[in-house]
Amino acid sequence: MSELNKEKNFISAVIYVHNAEKQISNFLKTVASVLEANFEKSEIICVNDFSDDRSTEIIKGLSGEIKSTCISILNMSYFHGVEVAMTAGVDLAIGDFVFEFDSAVLDFDSEEIMKIYRKSLQGFDIVSASPNKTKRASSRLFYYVFNRFGKLNYKMTTERFRILSRRVINRISAMNKTMPYRKPVYAACGLRSANIIYKVTANIRDYEDVFTKKYRRSLASDSLIIFTDLGYRVSMFVTSLMLFFTIAVGVYSLVFHYLKNPVPGWTSTILFLSVSFFFLFMILTIVLKYLQILVNLVFKKTTYNFESIEKLTK
Repeated sequence: MSELNKEKNFISAVIYVHNAEKQISNFLKTVASVLEANFEKSEIICVNDFSDDRSTEIIKGLSGEIKSTCISILNMSYFHGVEVAMTAGVDLAIGDFVFEFDSAVLDFDSEEIMKIYRKSLQGFDIVSASPNKTKRASSRLFYYVFNRFGKLNYKMTTERFRILSRRVINRISAMNKTMPYRKPVYAACGLRSANIIYKVTANIRDYEDVFTKKYRRSLASDSLIIFTDLGYRVSMFVTSLMLFFTIAVGVYSLVFHYLKNPVPGWTSTILFLSVSFFFLFMILTIVLKYLQILVNLVFKKTTYNFESIEKLTK
């Protein structure tokens, strides 16, 4: 594409990097080549989430091969996880549109990057790209439960990358909310969104160390509590069981009292314990519901710390 035909919008690409030495070289080259071929001005921000492999060395080595795109490395002070680390990268980005790549897994054709950009120009502030097949059974289970008990207008699914308009980023910032899980917050911001399904072109699996696995489990549980009413429904189910059990024990205690010769005080003790446990579970259910509402209104404040910002190209 000639210089005259290139897109005038300034484009930022934020790439999450955590121990991605086996994948980051090909991924970074692909993203950079797409940006340089299609946009007059662009930048790539690699968020190094406390990698302990050669990921940053590889990025620095490739920076000399990239001509017009500015390359930066944002070094996090400790392992934050993809959600907070990507938020830090987006905060640093200055583009009119921002690509978010949640991993360096290149299982899609490079044309998909421009496809979601063109889709965003049709009036969509958020456009995501999802693979046509998901390998992890845990991911499929999570999204099934999330969509079953969540209250979003569209179904959540695995997303490999997405593009955000500057209007989305400004609105999220104005909401003054942190993002324990970005996708539901983007969905709830009120702006138009779209999802494109792409055909998986390579059988690549994202590397997960012990920190990543622990983080994914924690993120899944926190997201289900914050963005769905699963906890409330489970509490209601347990409370209903306790109500049934209380009634059954009460009936049994009364029958035993009038037809048998009970131990003195036994019937009243059983009735008292049954009713007490029922009211205990009922109160806990009410408290849990109020806590869920409060969490939905005000997310737990999560900050991030970065060690340095390295500008590799100008």
